[in-house]
Amino acid sequence: MALTGMQIYKSLPRTNCKDCGLPTCMAFAMQVAAKQRALEDCPHISDEASSELSESSAPPMKLVSIGSDERKFEIGQETVMFRHEEKFHRGTAIAVRFGKELTDTEVDEKLRAVNEDVFTRVGERLYVKFCAVEVDGAADPAERMKKIVDASCLPAIVIGSDTEKVRAAAAAVKEEKPLLYRAENGTLETMTAMAKELGLPLAIHAPTLEELADMTQKAKEAGVEDIVLSFDCENLGETIRMMTIARRAALRKQFRPLGYPAMVDVKTTDPMLESVFAASCAAKYAGIVIVDGAEPWQVLPVLTIVQDVYTDPQVPNTVEADLHEVGSPNENSPVLFTTNFSLTYFSVEGEVERSKIPAYICVVDTEGLGVLNAYAGDKISAEKVIKALQEQGIAEKVKHRKLIIPGLLPIFRAEIEDTSEWTEVIIGPEAAREIPAFLTNNWS
Repeated sequence: MALTGMQIYKSLPRTNCKDCGLPTCMAFAMQVAAKQRALEDCPHISDEASSELSESSAPPMKLVSIGSDERKFEIGQETVMFRHEEKFHRGTAIAVRFGKELTDTEVDEKLRAVNEDVFTRVGERLYVKFCAVEVDGAADPAERMKKIVDASCLPAIVIGSDTEKVRAAAAAVKEEKPLLYRAENGTLETMTAMAKELGLPLAIHAPTLEELADMTQKAKEAGVEDIVLSFDCENLGETIRMMTIARRAALRKQFRPLGYPAMVDVKTTDPMLESVFAASCAAKYAGIVIVDGAEPWQVLPVLTIVQDVYTDPQVPNTVEADLHEVGSPNENSPVLFTTNFSLTYFSVEGEVERSKIPAYICVVDTEGLGVLNAYAGDKISAEKVIKALQEQGIAEKVKHRKLIIPGLLPIFRAEIEDTSEWTEVIIGPEAAREIPAFLTNNWS
């Protein structure tokens, strides 16, 4: 039976020290009872209390850490089946495979591509999170593994069916805590012993969920705690079905043998289909997706899906309501305003940057709403815009009094001109993509 918050609270130090990141021990106890925090997050709990409560209070899905402190990535400890119930906590990681057939030159080229796969979207940095290295065909698996890990600066996944080569490669970089991929029916005992000896996380694969649950139990009994459920993706529908059942069993039924994060190995000869499969598995419910393609057009769509799915739906995605500079604006530069909804702001900022005309952007606090929604919800007004301009001191930075307003808010023009020092209000375009042409044609 699950423990209540009060039962957990009675075993805590009850000092309200806040070292767990929460204001009180009761708040922490309630989070543990809701399976949103681990008991180990309390640094002051006694060994006796921890031993008594750990199994009952443990989150239904294990948190698995891969990589060393400098390049650590965590998956698991999710709490809901659907994002709208609360949120998804840890975004899917894209792992690029370095196939055993690659020559040293091809490895170098792929490493260069992976290191360059860094994108900025809506103010967030998106990039590949893992290098997945096949070692079966390598003459010196340790050397190949070390070369790729050192050059990529990413946590690693050691892929191989030859357990001796997997051991050699993993041992060469064990301080970086790579993921061993993977134990199957014929190699479970060997891979489990290797994972325990080297202190590394282990991926386990089986053709059915029943066999998978049995194998994870054996691995845990052998002393391996950090386990990842491994799925193939030859049939996308079947893969998603199995991952969904496993997640439901863990979260809804508290079935511990399947209470681990999942990963998917996408294998297809069609590079476009690979991106589709990877994005689908990221949405339901893979913590890691292994792909072959490292070109930007293959990676960015998947990273975008992950960013969207793992955004907290209960918290508006906002930027700071402040004066932002694009380029190096001066006293003659244009002044625009927009809302603090991230997608709106970064769309405007990106198009202003594309125009090559340095500008000031006054960001008005609309509680995370876009232009039309803010207007409909009475979160923006001419008075509020004028107040934001005054507080941000933009008038002191430019010698003109021209203000470009969103084309969706022409109704603000007269009031701003009549009640503020901005005597020439210019109605801008309705869509952000029209900003470069607008600035080029209307500002010199």
